[in-house]
Amino acid sequence: MKAARLGGKDDLRVVSVPDPALGPGEILVRVRTALICGTDLRMLKNGAQVMPVTLGHELSGVIEELGPAVRGYERGMAVAVAPNYGCGVCDECVAGRTHHCPDLEAIGIHVDGGFAELVRVPAAAVAQGNVCQIPPGLSFGEAALTEPFACVYASFERARLAPGDAVLVIGAGPIGLLHAKLYRMAGAGLVMIHDLNEVRLAACAREDPSFVTLGPDRVKERVLELTGGRGADVIVTAASSAAAQQLAFALPALDARIILFGGLPAGHEVVPLDTNVIHYKQITVTGTTRQSLAQYRRCLRLLASGRISVGSVITATYPIDRAPEAFAAASRGEGLKSGFELS
Repeated sequence: MKAARLGGKDDLRVVSVPDPALGPGEILVRVRTALICGTDLRMLKNGAQVMPVTLGHELSGVIEELGPAVRGYERGMAVAVAPNYGCGVCDECVAGRTHHCPDLEAIGIHVDGGFAELVRVPAAAVAQGNVCQIPPGLSFGEAALTEPFACVYASFERARLAPGDAVLVIGAGPIGLLHAKLYRMAGAGLVMIHDLNEVRLAACAREDPSFVTLGPDRVKERVLELTGGRGADVIVTAASSAAAQQLAFALPALDARIILFGGLPAGHEVVPLDTNVIHYKQITVTGTTRQSLAQYRRCLRLLASGRISVGSVITATYPIDRAPEAFAAASRGEGLKSGFELS
């Protein structure tokens, strides 16, 4: 089969590899859609813990084969696959937080992933429920978006949104747009999106004309104007930028919640912040990473309900043969979300 394999830093190649062999408890999925994530771009730039490896952790497809002792699944079933799985026995796993297992592994990061015609789901992931049937009416592309959307949802749960709250999302990429869509659906009175990229801001405005887009100029002044001088009740940093985090601390309302969603690159983790803002404005500052399996499944049902539309976030798809081209376009920030469609 064909697969997009990372062999080292800046070394992504489409190669022919043997079809995966299944062991007991494992599932083989024929990939239909797999999407490129910022994590994939960072792995291409910096290398990965395991190499060579087939990338791709946002994926959906159809069950091709079941290994011995697999129960609850059928060949031909349309499924989305949550990538993160734990050891199954530590306190975090037993509490349902397999995504925080100290021995966490992930499809497309530690084991071969979805940028291939076929992907093997390890027995540990199958046993923990990572393979989820796609509800009727949901496309393979939308199902593949469940993984990043569930990461967004995990942070949303910590924001304690109240109806009518003013929300500022810093970052107009696909993740920022998913944040904005979720907060709008949940009852935010005002959703503002800030970015330096005017093209991406325009794309967000086309998605929902109610979004107030803020370019690089007069950001602080505009937020205060739009909120009557109060500042934002919820601020999400959907960008891996120290400047984004510093801006967040300049614009909170009293009792605001700041969600540090985008992590910072190695060597740039320390950010000077005015902690008096936290003290005197009584701000809650929190961060989230990944998503629980319960959140993943909840988001799969939410997307299938039609209450929120995410399919248009995918702006380009490629055959797997053009993986280097797809990664180059994603690295340049072209469009929003891109990935691969396979048959």
